[in-house]
Amino acid sequence: MNRAKTLLLLVALAFAAQLDSSVAQEVRQERLSFKPGASSAVVDGSIKGYETVDYVLGAKAGQTMAVTLKTASTSTYFNVLPPGSEAALFTGSTSGNEWKGALPADGDYRVRVYMMRSAARRNEQAKYTLKVSIAGSSVGQAPSGDAKVAGTPYHATGTVPCSVGPDPKGSAQCSFGVIRGNTGNADVYLAPAGYDVTLQKDKVETVLSFRGNAVTSRDPTQKVTATKAGDEWSVGVNDFQFYTIPDAVIVGG
Repeated sequence: MNRAKTLLLLVALAFAAQLDSSVAQEVRQERLSFKPGASSAVVDGSIKGYETVDYVLGAKAGQTMAVTLKTASTSTYFNVLPPGSEAALFTGSTSGNEWKGALPADGDYRVRVYMMRSAARRNEQAKYTLKVSIAGSSVGQAPSGDAKVAGTPYHATGTVPCSVGPDPKGSAQCSFGVIRGNTGNADVYLAPAGYDVTLQKDKVETVLSFRGNAVTSRDPTQKVTATKAGDEWSVGVNDFQFYTIPDAVIVGG
């Protein structure tokens, strides 16, 4: 192939890539609403090629969202995007078509249904049924006067001792934000060492739910062990992440 043909081919490929990218960015938005008294909504839809749909719904920090996508297409997925961000809380193409998780902030969330680029290029069509539900925070009502930290959904923020793997327990500090409810009930949002839950919401890797003497994770795939000595909880997640949570984080004071 001579130089002129090579240059022509490269120009054509660059143009095709640019066109492919611009088409792939087209997103249609639809507001998703629940019927009175309902906590979930089901929508039947379809997309073809590069069509992408954002289903938008409002929710509050501390609530739990559950999403299920049913489709015969093996190339159609959904992502969950938090308010004002393109950093997905959940990415279906790597994690499947079911998700349940705690929401980190108040605002409009987007459930984005899309087709993988390889299928979109073939202009394939996919029909689907999407179910989205929102459950209220189970922490209950926060004590009167427990104000939130400005600009955050949290009643308090800071750091707690943490470690990973074989590192000495408490050898690092992990950023936390806590949403408190009835006395003894709280959800503690934790980021890895080096990240800040108030600045990097997408870095929250664990949400520990404290309900009296029980400690669980909002992620059902995470195994939690917890013991309490004095006014401190020692919590392990998947026998790999370890945190020390003072009682003051949970109940305030």
